[in-house]
Amino acid sequence: MNRDLKLLAGAAGVSALGDFLAVLPLVVHVQAKTGSAFAVSAVFFALWGPLVLAAGIAGSIVDRFENRALLVGVSFAQTACVAGIALTVDHLWIALPLLALTGFGAAVGQPAEFALVPAAAGEGELARANGRMETLRALGFTAGPLLGGLLGAAGLLQLALVIDALSFAAVGLAALALRARRRPEKTHDRVRARDGFAFLARDRALAITLGGAIAALTVFTMSATAEPFFVMDVLGAGSAGYGLLVTAWTLGMTVGAAGLAHRVPRSALAVVALAAIVAQGLGIVGAAASPVLWTALLGFAFGGVAHGLKNVLLRTLIHERVPDALRGRAFAAYNGARNGAELGALALGGLVVGAFGARVALLASGLGPALIGLGCLLFLTTPTLQRRTIDARVQG
Repeated sequence: MNRDLKLLAGAAGVSALGDFLAVLPLVVHVQAKTGSAFAVSAVFFALWGPLVLAAGIAGSIVDRFENRALLVGVSFAQTACVAGIALTVDHLWIALPLLALTGFGAAVGQPAEFALVPAAAGEGELARANGRMETLRALGFTAGPLLGGLLGAAGLLQLALVIDALSFAAVGLAALALRARRRPEKTHDRVRARDGFAFLARDRALAITLGGAIAALTVFTMSATAEPFFVMDVLGAGSAGYGLLVTAWTLGMTVGAAGLAHRVPRSALAVVALAAIVAQGLGIVGAAASPVLWTALLGFAFGGVAHGLKNVLLRTLIHERVPDALRGRAFAAYNGARNGAELGALALGGLVVGAFGARVALLASGLGPALIGLGCLLFLTTPTLQRRTIDARVQG
C-alpha cells in the first residue's frame, strides 16, 4: 500500500472512529438532560440529515474544486464545529446547528475521500484500494461505539467530543500530507447536482446494482434495531453477547473487504456485488433462526464477510464506470441515497420489533435483502444469457 493510500485509508478509519465514539455519549446526554425523544431524534437528524438532503450540492462542490484542498478545509471546519459543540452541549439550540454543519462537512468530505482514491492508488488498483479503505472504516466503526459506550458510562462526554474534534484535525493533517490531487477539469458547462443521479440511473449495471443495494438497505438496516432485543431477550445472552454479535459482523466485514474484493475481476463486479447482497441476507436469516448464540455468531460472521465485499465492489464499480469529472456527484448521490434508506429502515425496525418481535424483525431484515439481491441478479444477467443463446444459435 503506497504512502498516499495509507494516509487516505487511515483518515477514513480515524474519522469513523471519532464520529461513532462521540455520537453515543452525546445521545445519552441529550436524553438524560431533556427526557425528550424529539430532542434525541433532532440530534440524529442534524448530524445525518445533511448527508441525504445536501447530497446534490455536496457532489457539485467535489466536482468543482480540488479535492485534497476540500478535504483539508472541511476537516478543520469540522474540528471547529465539534469543539463548539463541546462548549455548548447543554444548549441544544446552539449545538444542533453545529451538528448540522458537521454533517454537511461529512456530505462533502466522504465523496472527496473516495474520489481521491484513483489518484492515490492508481486506476489499476481500485478494488484493492477500496478494500483498504473499507477495512479501516470497519475498524473505526467497531472501536468507536465500544469506546464511546465506555466514555458515556463514565460521564465523560466532553472527553469524547474532544477526541472527535482531534480525529477531524488528524484527517485534516493527513490530507495536508497527501501528494495526490484530483483537480476537476474546468468546463464552461454548469456543474449540475442532478448529473450524478442521472448518470447512475442511465447506466444499466449501476442502476440495477446500486438500486438493488439501496433497496436492500431499506430492509436490512432494521437489523440494527432488532439485534440487541434478539440477543438479550430471545437468546438470553446479555450485553456481552450483543457485543460479540456486533464484533462478529465487523470482523467479517474486514475479511470480505481486505481479503476477497481484490480477487473479483472487473467484468464481474456488479454480479458478485449482487450475489454478496444475497449472501449477506442469508447470513442474517441463519442467525435469526439460531436457537443459541454461537450459531448466530456464525451467521453474522458470514453476513459480515458478504457485506464488506459488497461495499468495496459497489464503490469500485462507481470508480470503474463513472467518468472522473462526475465521480464526486456520483459518490455523493450514492451516499445520500444509502443514508436515506438507512434512516428510514431504523424507524421501520422499531415498528416491526414492537409489532412482531425481534426474531421476526431480524428474519425479515435478512430475507428481504436476499430476495431483492436475487431479483436484481436475475434481472442483470438474463439479457446476457439471452444474447449468448442467440449467438450460439447463429454460430450453430
